[in-house]
Amino acid sequence: MSTKDFVEKDYYKVLGVPKDATEAEIKKAYRKLAREYHPDANKNDAKAEERFKEISEANDVLADPKRRKEYDEARALFGSGGFRAGGPGGGPGGFNFDLGDLFGGAQGGAPGGPGAGGFGGGLGDVFGGLFSRGAPGGAGTRTQPRRGQDVESEVTLSFTEAVDGATVPLRMSSSAACKACSGTGDKNGTPRVCPTCVGTGQVSRGGGGGFSLTDPCTDCKGRGLIAETPCDVCKGSGRATSSRTMQVRIPAGVSDGQRIRLRGKGAPGERGGPNGDLYVVVNVDKHPVFGRKGDNLTVTVPVSFPEAALGGEIRVPTLGGPPVTLKLPAGTPNGRTMRARGKGATRKDGSRGDLLVTIEVAVPGTLDDKARDALESYREATAGEDPRAELFQAAKGA
Repeated sequence: MSTKDFVEKDYYKVLGVPKDATEAEIKKAYRKLAREYHPDANKNDAKAEERFKEISEANDVLADPKRRKEYDEARALFGSGGFRAGGPGGGPGGFNFDLGDLFGGAQGGAPGGPGAGGFGGGLGDVFGGLFSRGAPGGAGTRTQPRRGQDVESEVTLSFTEAVDGATVPLRMSSSAACKACSGTGDKNGTPRVCPTCVGTGQVSRGGGGGFSLTDPCTDCKGRGLIAETPCDVCKGSGRATSSRTMQVRIPAGVSDGQRIRLRGKGAPGERGGPNGDLYVVVNVDKHPVFGRKGDNLTVTVPVSFPEAALGGEIRVPTLGGPPVTLKLPAGTPNGRTMRARGKGATRKDGSRGDLLVTIEVAVPGTLDDKARDALESYREATAGEDPRAELFQAAKGA
């Protein structure tokens, strides 16, 4: 990815979100588009594959808060004319900059060392984090290896798998060296060095006012090599979409929507560069009995009116283990939460959270004559008590 790509490409437009979109909105838009244009769902569709790459590229920048901030600042700076020609050799009030040096990670400002010209460590510091990822390299780094792209995939776990952890098969598609030509792009495996860029993959052009812009070489498409007999599979690019299935260990205690980063499990790098990272978005199915609240599990347990009024012991189910017995105090109100320690979700350190038990007083739908007579007797015995007296008193006082 070139400097020009970062400055000119509108990643917000690619994902169809506004510039002030939240992380959740960006994530939702990406997941929707990724499903629609994923190579697995569009067999032999070159346009869909290219669209999928654009979507992934946009998400790679906008889903990372740091990279998104740098991207926004870069576009604002260029869009508002933040660089002015001038100064020595360029008119008053400014400086001459070679943007190839700028985006290649130059550490010096204007001649004279750090701080010269008022730019401290140099404008390369401002953009270094953004343009160093995925870019072929600026001045001084053009021959360095190229890091592979980051890849994002999804996995759906059952509630129990999310709590206890699981190893799941994950099928993913990413860009990799073409197997047919061993990544050379040439059918015979003997590409030649591009005469235009002399193998660097980039060319410089004047931008006016003392500027110099670095762009990918159009003759070799940024590869530095030209295939005399282009490979039939990759059409001379040296890269092809590769699908593979790998076993991924999902740690215990993950939550729905969590994004897990697996270093070095993304797309292979080029010219000996490191692999990209794999990001796995976890979807967790609901459980018919248990819920989740951080590291704690939740469950609602019905009790009878006599149990709540008189107290006693109740058995409570646990996730994947034997039931536990809790002591119910006399006079337990509806909605009270009790705690069974160590019966919750697994934490990162291996310990477990708690099981939060909410008491729900069950009201019988039907009564036989004996039960009805007993309740009538109870109502007569408590006829002088008004459970709503304090409610009306508080309402009147307010």
